[in-house]
Amino acid sequence: MARPTPELINALRKTANDLQHGAPYQWGHMGGCNCGNLAQHLTKLSRDQIHQYAMQRHGDWNEQVEDFCPTSQLPIDILISELLSSGLMLEDLKHLERLDDRQILLRFPIEKRFLKHNFREDVVAYMNMWANLLEEQLLEKITLPNFNKFELVY
Repeated sequence: MARPTPELINALRKTANDLQHGAPYQWGHMGGCNCGNLAQHLTKLSRDQIHQYAMQRHGDWNEQVEDFCPTSQLPIDILISELLSSGLMLEDLKHLERLDDRQILLRFPIEKRFLKHNFREDVVAYMNMWANLLEEQLLEKITLPNFNKFELVY
């Protein structure tokens, strides 16, 4: 699971908000899909730039992640490195493209857990739920050390 950072949480919320309000979404477009939309916010690249970088190698986001090489200097690998520096893990990109991270899905009511990976409203819900989870983890990191300073006496 991603390292909770304010940058990543904000990017997830902003991406979800933009998608909810009509930002271009096209699951088959490397810059306009689930990962592509989030990458736009984290890298400040356009959807067309992201797509162009991805097309220099074969495959969808899942395959791009499998082929990732941090030293290749291919534009898509530089882009993925930037995503990783924001707190994401390679597995997060795979899960985001398919909307299938178990930790996130378990936060939905049972009847809402079967998300369609290429359905805009499901992408918005998934990103918002993920942002909530990361925000809780971040707040826990901030407040938990203070709690440990006190010894509970019964």
